Amino acid sequence: GRHEVWSWKTASKESLCLMWQKVKVQLMLSMSFLTAVFWYCRRLYSFLAQLLKRWSNYLQRKLIRNLSVLPEVDLLGYSAREWKGETKQAKQMREAYEELFRSCHIKYLRQVKRDNYSVVRAVLFQIFSQGIPFPSWMKERDILKLPEKLLYSQGCNWIQQYSFGPERYTGPNAFGKLRKCMEALKTNWAEISATRDHEERGNLCNMLFSDESKEYKLYEAIKFIMLYEVVEAYEQIKSREEPVHNLFSLLFARDSSSDPLSFMMNHLNSIGDSICLDQVELFLLGYLLQVKIRVYRLHRFNTEEFQVNYPDEYRREWNEVSLLTEDDRYYHIPLFRT
Repeated sequence: GRHEVWSWKTASKESLCLMWQKVKVQLMLSMSFLTAVFWYCRRLYSFLAQLLKRWSNYLQRKLIRNLSVLPEVDLLGYSAREWKGETKQAKQMREAYEELFRSCHIKYLRQVKRDNYSVVRAVLFQIFSQGIPFPSWMKERDILKLPEKLLYSQGCNWIQQYSFGPERYTGPNAFGKLRKCMEALKTNWAEISATRDHEERGNLCNMLFSDESKEYKLYEAIKFIMLYEVVEAYEQIKSREEPVHNLFSLLFARDSSSDPLSFMMNHLNSIGDSICLDQVELFLLGYLLQVKIRVYRLHRFNTEEFQVNYPDEYRREWNEVSLLTEDDRYYHIPLFRT
């Protein structure tokens, strides 16, 4: 009987040992597998994280490189970098910047791409970034129909000679291209002005103003609206139906813009290509967008023309945008801090 009990115990012990050996092998294999999976997942996560970081940095560099309105920089630091030396002009410019910093509470600026859309870009960027809504007259009229109205209702078939900035020849395609420009302006303006969150609105602006083909459509739409307003004013003057703003009298008094066609051919067609807006067109721009454009003209420092408003007659409820120029050709955006 004792021998049987001993044999049973021995057999049970050997069975348990055998089972443990098998389980131990399985556990070791499982642990090794889990360790390998963990190591692989960790390496994969690290690789994906590095890939995502590189892609994000690439997109950020590309976005900044393509931005036509750069991030803000310190005003006096910019002045010191741009106007080194002891020439009379350099000293005057540094003094002008110091006056802006001290008296006007302008602490930073955003540089705007130096091309012949500069002033339109600077104005429109601020309208969008501030979330300024459509002017009242644009809310009452569908701006998409303005090209059609000008071409068919008012018989201005000469708009086929309209030039889209550097693209000089348009011909019969002008109407369709103008329509697309007006659609781009209306769609982007409505979307951005409806965005209440300031940071999100800023991101939308940065995306829009880093896409050259999209932003050029906006500027050409603004140019065409200027032409449309000039045609309307010219027709009112001819029919003597109602008085027009004084700025139109100034515009038509120029030999180069005595009527809408000469205004288009001698002025608008070259904007974005070889010239910027001049003083009269700045008045018109502020008038049609219903914003007060305050311009700090640094080359006119210590004169009455150092700070000028366009138009000089504006309504109290109009929003204000500010520009900074050193030469009345290229413009930057000043930023105020109290």
